[in-house]
Amino acid sequence: MLDLLIRGATVYDGTGKPASKSDVGVQNGKLVPPESSAKTVVDAGGLALMPGIIDLHTHYDAQVTWDPRLTPSVALGVTTAILGNCGFGIAPCPPQQRETMLKNLSVVEGMDLDALLAGTRWDFESFADYLAALERIRPYANVGVLAGHSCIRIAAMGEAASLKKTPSTAELEKMKLLLRDALKAGAAGFASSFSPNHSGWGGLPMPSTIATDEELKSLTGELKNHGKGIFVIASGSRATPEYLEAIVAETGRPAFMVTVLTMHNQAAPGRAMQFFERCARAIERGREVYIHANCQPLSFDFNLRDPYILYSHDAFDRVKTAPPEGREAVYRDQSFRKRLRENFLKPAQGILFYGDWSQVEQDGVPVTEIARREGKDPLDYVFDLPLDTQLVAKLYQNDDAHVAPLLRHPAGVIALSDAGAHLIYFCDAGYGLHFLAHWVRDTGTFTLEEAVRRLTSDPARKYRIPGRGTIAPGNHADLLLFDPGEVGVSELQRVRDMPAGGARMVRHPRGVHGVWVNGVRVFDGKDYEALPAGPGAVLREFSA
Repeated sequence: MLDLLIRGATVYDGTGKPASKSDVGVQNGKLVPPESSAKTVVDAGGLALMPGIIDLHTHYDAQVTWDPRLTPSVALGVTTAILGNCGFGIAPCPPQQRETMLKNLSVVEGMDLDALLAGTRWDFESFADYLAALERIRPYANVGVLAGHSCIRIAAMGEAASLKKTPSTAELEKMKLLLRDALKAGAAGFASSFSPNHSGWGGLPMPSTIATDEELKSLTGELKNHGKGIFVIASGSRATPEYLEAIVAETGRPAFMVTVLTMHNQAAPGRAMQFFERCARAIERGREVYIHANCQPLSFDFNLRDPYILYSHDAFDRVKTAPPEGREAVYRDQSFRKRLRENFLKPAQGILFYGDWSQVEQDGVPVTEIARREGKDPLDYVFDLPLDTQLVAKLYQNDDAHVAPLLRHPAGVIALSDAGAHLIYFCDAGYGLHFLAHWVRDTGTFTLEEAVRRLTSDPARKYRIPGRGTIAPGNHADLLLFDPGEVGVSELQRVRDMPAGGARMVRHPRGVHGVWVNGVRVFDGKDYEALPAGPGAVLREFSA
């Protein structure tokens, strides 16, 4: 007798081949040929069954320590999540650096600092200890964790990590040892950031962004020695496709770039495709260089106390060096505003915001509209605001006609939900359901078979995650049951369920009828299952 039999579903197996109506059996957490009887039988007639969504780009590193359900991602069909992206996480972390780690996360990933300080459970120090802590937590989804460059730099260099570009020989050797230990413990790979837009607490750069090329290449050399693991970087303009191809050629490991330069932007409409084509040429040469492709419009939340999306303009050099209480005076200075206008006329490469204030909203209204009502220039209106006024900039991936070719491109991998981050102002954790709704049902850009492949087996293959991403005997039973005619995500809703009474924005699923992780139902379509322990595995084994 089987543990579970899902009967009569239209099965999209994740390979891209045509769907077929069939039964699916589960025994001991694995997919097996169906039988006539089972302890639990689910009648799935009229519904579609696919492998669970594999989300390669999340920031649940701290949240998972108090929220093993990884809300809301699990309800949104995600059965495997990769943590530690951009090199920002919480391990390894010496006790004296815990507050620094959390303060940096609160800025660079738009998290509630009070919630982080109150909620994070620090029963670990090393990376191996962190993975062991996750196993004790028993998450509802499978989780893999990338070893993070900024975490490793802070652990090796302390407060100097954001100030000192070139580490001492001893500091570099300590970084290499920490990365080596993380890979041996089961890290999914190594993550870093060169993005000029990644600033931490007090406007200081996130540590990896000031690292030298020599440091990065010395660290990625540990991937070569390990023989497994991927490399992913928030690349900015510095880590070009050719730069990453050289790393792949040296290490033999696949590399992934995350940057707004690969996203459609009306200020440079052809640039993104050029990046995809350069990666494609590297792949043709046998060197795997891929791009995290975002299937949703990309938003950035910020305020004038920590305006990280503007830091790459040199007008903000004065802001970054000013004490927090002195920033308002800088903003009021007409010479600052004059210099920023000059920056917008001659923008540097790799910046986020080009000065189109119609793309920036306050309480859902474009600031250009609010400024017009008040008879102000939009720039003056913004910099007259109180420092804590929250703004949202909607800058990239906002034109379907230009985005569709990027999503179809084989050099991309559908990712970049940022789940767990920026949760105070928006929630993109439902990217997979959005992909099925918008890019399949609404626009017909993808067939359902191909869309399922791009959300499941394609990321599993590229990230070397074995046994997941396809519905096949012997694979792990990570499954999503849904109604193709109804699937999607709700509008944003604000809930107050964070530690210390913090609020966040969430989305709820539409058309989802069940989510299973390793054969255990974790979400029934309306509510999370009340389980004594989550069935998710901490992924430690990855394919070469």
